[in-house]
Amino acid sequence: MTDVTPRGGARFYIVDRESELALVRRVRDGDRDAFDEVHALFNARLFGFLARLSRSRDVAEDLLEETWLRFVTHAERLDADTRLGPWLFRVARNLHLSYCRSRAFEETGWGDGIGLWPACTRESPFEQTAGSELERRLEAALASLPVACREVLLLVGVEGLRPSEAAVVCGVSPETLRQRLKRARGLLAERLEATPASTVSRIAAIKVRA
Repeated sequence: MTDVTPRGGARFYIVDRESELALVRRVRDGDRDAFDEVHALFNARLFGFLARLSRSRDVAEDLLEETWLRFVTHAERLDADTRLGPWLFRVARNLHLSYCRSRAFEETGWGDGIGLWPACTRESPFEQTAGSELERRLEAALASLPVACREVLLLVGVEGLRPSEAAVVCGVSPETLRQRLKRARGLLAERLEATPASTVSRIAAIKVRA
């Protein structure tokens, strides 16, 4: 397991592919320690993702619990080559969509005031140069985006997923994902038009890995 800070600044732990495959094998075999390792790797990230999508701590906690329940329930049936991050984020995303549909969800604001950046990150994924004022603007701007735009920015810009992985999470082709990401970057920059141009240009120029 490696402690990394990817290009955007979000700090989290990753495992190399060989170690991930070994972890999947252990999960499939019912190794309880393996479940604990997966939980340690992804729990904070999943909560941050769900909290920023739903803008409700209570909803995020409920969906997070259901995400892990799905993981435990399906563990023995995971494919041997499963990528854990995309699998878990896809389950979390789909649970959020189901929640929205069942509640006739309306986007009415930032909910109970959950911050944009999760506790496990030490820097904003768009650079730690503008302080709390920029963070508040980013929170408001991100909250105002359509869910489809917000989720791709979270998956690629915050969680550091590759477009191909984010496409799996969202159930679309990589090309469609890239188009959504381009639109999302543009909308975010428009929402931040009152922010200094140099900062907006850095945000709008978020690069993605192939």
